[in-house]
Parts: sequence; C-alpha cells; structure tokens
Amino acid sequence: MAILGPNGSGKSTLIKTITRECYPLMQDGCSLRILGRDRWNVFELRSLLGIVSNDLTITCTRDISVEEAILSGFFSSIGLQPYHTVTSAMEAKAAEVIDLLKIGHLRGRRLAELSSGEARRVVIGRALVHAPLALLLDEPANSLDLFAMQELRLTIRTLAQRGIGIVLVTHHLPDLIPEIQRVIFLSDGRVVADGPKAELLTASRLSKLFGVDVQLIERDGYFHLC
Repeated sequence: MAILGPNGSGKSTLIKTITRECYPLMQDGCSLRILGRDRWNVFELRSLLGIVSNDLTITCTRDISVEEAILSGFFSSIGLQPYHTVTSAMEAKAAEVIDLLKIGHLRGRRLAELSSGEARRVVIGRALVHAPLALLLDEPANSLDLFAMQELRLTIRTLAQRGIGIVLVTHHLPDLIPEIQRVIFLSDGRVVADGPKAELLTASRLSKLFGVDVQLIERDGYFHLC
C-alpha cells in the first residue's frame, strides 16, 4: 500500500507512530492497533518491522562496513557493539540479503564511502535481515538521482513479488510500483481517502489532494503527474 499526501500532511509522523517513535494523545473514543494489537513491547514490535527512512539513512553514515550495518538490523542498532553476539545463522542471512539486493560488490566498503543510492540499498538490507512482516519506506527516493531511483524501484518490486508487505510513504507518484494496490490520501493529519489504486489515482482526486491542477499519465504500470 502507499500513503500519499503533500508536505506537512502527516505521512512521516504516521510512520513514526507505527514504529513508536511518536505516541498519539489519548482521547476518548480513539484507539491505535498495529498488526492487530493495541499493546506492544516496542522492541518486539520493531523486530517485526523493517524501517527505511531518511533519518535512518543519515544516521547510517558512520565509519562501519556494509556487512556490519546489515547485521546490526538484528539488534535494532546502527553498527555492532561488543555485547552483540553475531551467530553463523545471522551471517548466513546477511549474505542472503546482500545477494538479494545485488550489493555484494559493496560488502567490504565503509558506509561513509557510499553514494546516496548505495547507502539506501544497505539500509533496506538492514531492514530486511530479520525477515520483517512489513517494510516501511518513508520517502525512499529522496536525494537519489534518476539511475538510483530506478534501481530502488526495481528492488522494491522484487521484494513485493517475494511476498514482503510494503508500506510506502511518498509525495512522488512515480514511486508507486505496479504491485501496490491500495492507496491512502493524507491531508492535514487526516485520512481523506482510502481505496483501490485505480479508483483513487485520478487527475481530479490528485489535483484536490495537492492543491494544484495536474494531468495524469500511466505508462507500464507507473503513474506520472504533469
């Protein structure tokens, strides 16, 4: 599924609410359920989610190796600490993820040496290594050039086709890979529409959401505004 909305609509805040970085105010009649439950140990919850955000990508610029960064996903940390015990099973899973994302050529490099697109794929690897139920992608294409954007979208398609749940937050319509079927519109912190992609992605609905007249083009399963 994809969550669309203009800047300031609450998209990133919603993701941070799901990951329990932010907590909503308690009000009568309000509730919050994540994966069907309203109470969670935050560490248990985060072990079930794979998080890919700009904040995390910026944080993952320390002088650590690509493999160490991916392994740290098992511990919800950035890099490995002396008290972390890496098992052979963890190393095998990290190698599997590296092969899946086709970043074996980066294995021996340091994160500080990588381009934005390369670093984003490593952060995705870190999010995938513990086999999460869902991958949360918050504006994943920000700061990427055209080639890196295309590579990222192909990677997300591969993950979706392998049965990994995708929650994509964006205001760039071309980020919506063909496999995404459900779309939610956010505006001023509220859900203003929720339904099938074919129903919501129309020029009139998107013009109203973003506050500007647009034309919509679909090509090879991708949507573009002009």
